[in-house]
Amino acid sequence: MIQAFPDAEKRVLLLKPRGFCAGVVRAIDIVRIALETFGAPIYVRKEIVHNRFVVNELAEKGAIFVDDIDDVPSGMRVIYSAHGVSPAVRERSKERKLKVIDATCPLVTKVHVEAVKFAKQGYSLVLIGHRDHDEIEGTLGEAPDVTQVVSSAEEVESLVVPDPERVAYLTQTTLSLDEARDIITALKARFPKIAGPHSQDICYATENRQVAVKNVAHEADLVLVVGSDNSSNSNRLVEVSRNLSTRSHLIENSSSIQPEWLEGVKTVVLTAGASAPEVLVEDVVNYLRQKGFGSVEEVEVMPENVRFGLPPEIVQAIAAAPAIPAVSA
Repeated sequence: MIQAFPDAEKRVLLLKPRGFCAGVVRAIDIVRIALETFGAPIYVRKEIVHNRFVVNELAEKGAIFVDDIDDVPSGMRVIYSAHGVSPAVRERSKERKLKVIDATCPLVTKVHVEAVKFAKQGYSLVLIGHRDHDEIEGTLGEAPDVTQVVSSAEEVESLVVPDPERVAYLTQTTLSLDEARDIITALKARFPKIAGPHSQDICYATENRQVAVKNVAHEADLVLVVGSDNSSNSNRLVEVSRNLSTRSHLIENSSSIQPEWLEGVKTVVLTAGASAPEVLVEDVVNYLRQKGFGSVEEVEVMPENVRFGLPPEIVQAIAAAPAIPAVSA
């Protein structure tokens, strides 16, 4: 329940859940443990998660981020990012004898498995998402000959499939719930017998953060979303707020805030995308305090307690690591 404050008091409503999801925590932990266990350098294909602060911090510890698997020297150790990779990347890694550690989010893996299943069953596959996103690249690679990507409801009308009665859809895990709903509605109108996943592909963290914004945005004069501009789920949070007619901006950190945004503002709602670390949120809170927003209240919309296990490569490496000798008193 949001408490009432005097009109004259400037306040920050800090949304919960916000920031790191279980898949991001797992991916970052994988890189950190790999560096501690095997030593630097550790190569990472693409950004491990879409956040510059996180990537730069890991780079300082010895992670080397590359765009292409061919940029990794033969025989070296490479980590796949949380967004997943295509079978072609996996095959190329084998050819180059790379030691692979897979940090793909389990919820992204779920979508890959669904794509393979539908393709084997003879379906034409419609993949709902943003064409330039790393996750779409990986999922599309599972069944490229039968998969088409659509990014809007308008694009549904131009789809051409061999059999309109054998069509299935999947979605990128970080879409706007409203955006996905509109496209799925258009697909069902065009292909009444279309099949879909047993449970939605949009991940719990993406949904929870959007629901939190929807619940509280009406209280705000301004919504600030901490996240990098290439973070899909962070951009969707801005869209959700703007669709509710509340001003919103995506910010990397406090230095991204334009002073004029705060003019006449009494209530700021602050949240963070699923790949944004809490330290950046704290940075923004401190900045807002300095600007007169003396009341900071955390508003928990729903609990979130999801955890994912580490991949076997990391578990085995930890088990095989030599024990640290006890220090005698």
